[in-house]
Amino acid sequence: MEDDEDFVDLYAILQVDPFCERLIVEKAYRHFAQLYHPDHSDTADVDKFQEATRAYKVLKDPRKRADYDRAYATEKGIDPAKPQPRDDIVIDGSTAVEDAEIHEKLLLALYKRRREKAGQPGVMPYHIQNDLDCSDESFDFHIWYLKSKGFIEITQESELAITIAGVDHVISSSRAEAKEKLFLEQSKRDEAE
Repeated sequence: MEDDEDFVDLYAILQVDPFCERLIVEKAYRHFAQLYHPDHSDTADVDKFQEATRAYKVLKDPRKRADYDRAYATEKGIDPAKPQPRDDIVIDGSTAVEDAEIHEKLLLALYKRRREKAGQPGVMPYHIQNDLDCSDESFDFHIWYLKSKGFIEITQESELAITIAGVDHVISSSRAEAKEKLFLEQSKRDEAE
């Protein structure tokens, strides 16, 4: 990079992590080159195609990439030798369990609302989100999932309401939980004897 040039985030152009391997850079480039290639009638974009090609030419070459990474680190204020944690993609089994618990809480709240106020079963989303203490992105994920499963719907008033499938799910889950509780109590009694 020349000193008089504005800094260009090549990683952002290819939408890759700055600490990714060369193979990822290559795959990203192929994707964007194909997407923006002038011969691709639906998505052709010569400027974006050339941008992606310039980014790839730097990032595929180990020496050029090392030089660029030093400039990138200076621009972004990071230590180039120390990979940054990727909180946005760290998902493990406990995340899925937490999500399942949130889904159950959300469905139970909507189930309770429909049972108590059958004529007005909807709840404004921000009330539920506040009760669950979810970020906007997390809440959007939960709503997307439950809506896609057919467990909730969005009413004409833009409220959340549980569906018949959602009610059935809550009842089924409650029965399974009750059976498990009885089984555990029975096991404890058997062990005590």
